[in-house]
Amino acid sequence: MPTKEQVIESLKTVLVPATKRSIVGMNLVRDVTISDGRINVNLASTGLIPGAQDWVRDRTKEAIKKLPEAGEVNVEYSDVKAKELNAIDHVLAVMSGKGGVGKSLVSSLVAIALKRQGYEVGILDGDITGPSIPKMFGLKVQPSGNEGGLLPVLTKSGIEVMSINLLLPNEDDAVIWRGPLIGRAITQFWEEVLWGKLDYLVVDLPPGTADAPLTVLQQIPISGIIIVFTPQDLTTMIVKKAVNMARQMSKPILGVVENMSYLYVPEIDKKIELFGKSRGEEMARAAGAPLLGQLPIDPELAKLCDEGNIERYNVDLIAKLGESISASMLSAKN
Repeated sequence: MPTKEQVIESLKTVLVPATKRSIVGMNLVRDVTISDGRINVNLASTGLIPGAQDWVRDRTKEAIKKLPEAGEVNVEYSDVKAKELNAIDHVLAVMSGKGGVGKSLVSSLVAIALKRQGYEVGILDGDITGPSIPKMFGLKVQPSGNEGGLLPVLTKSGIEVMSINLLLPNEDDAVIWRGPLIGRAITQFWEEVLWGKLDYLVVDLPPGTADAPLTVLQQIPISGIIIVFTPQDLTTMIVKKAVNMARQMSKPILGVVENMSYLYVPEIDKKIELFGKSRGEEMARAAGAPLLGQLPIDPELAKLCDEGNIERYNVDLIAKLGESISASMLSAKN
């Protein structure tokens, strides 16, 4: 008879419809017992519609029966809430003191950078009234699920995404909600979406320091905050507001990212600082945290975002951003 470890290893080949992640990666395998020549597998039904449950049951049995000396296989389902299954190692909140600084862009690039390092990554789009992440990734599929929870939508490179725009009939429908409703929606994305096992969940916070970001910082176990800004004179005050909020909530600041730092003109090999001199080092000192990266104004990146192909953006600064975040996380732990 195969061992319990061998059975679980075989189940890594069974994919959850819609997410294309394994039932092990989605943490749906609740228990495996082996007795009297029978292998019993208990799975959570969370997020699986009846047809998907039948499909997963059949694939589970097929996978186990390929093991040497596998006997009779029995697969049963249990009703479990999504929040009981989610196992997320690190939650990164991307924050800004105001809107329009490219916070959603930075959230997306952070997720891409971490995914390229080999981590399992998700994005919780908390910008309820201005969700742009599905557009940048070219996502238009509505999430599926059941009473136990919703399944996130997977990007081309395998990043899990949940956004209010994926739930609207039309992507340009306006979400006209007051603060408490927005905060509740973000909390539901945290508790009622089956994220499964993730190394990192990147939370794109709403701009400012009002109800919605406050709800996130109070109710979600944030591992660290990344603050986004642009190089204008107004920046210092805005960054300090975000820094002060993070400190009052006792949340560690992993670092700062300067967006729209410069425009590179290859024909003359020159960087033009359209919005004034870089304030990256100054803002890093104000935050008491490292400067994680300086992102340029790049027409190619803008084009890829408009096309829904942000994951094709492949420049050295993406790798450096991921390395900086990993180093900052390690430093924060120590």
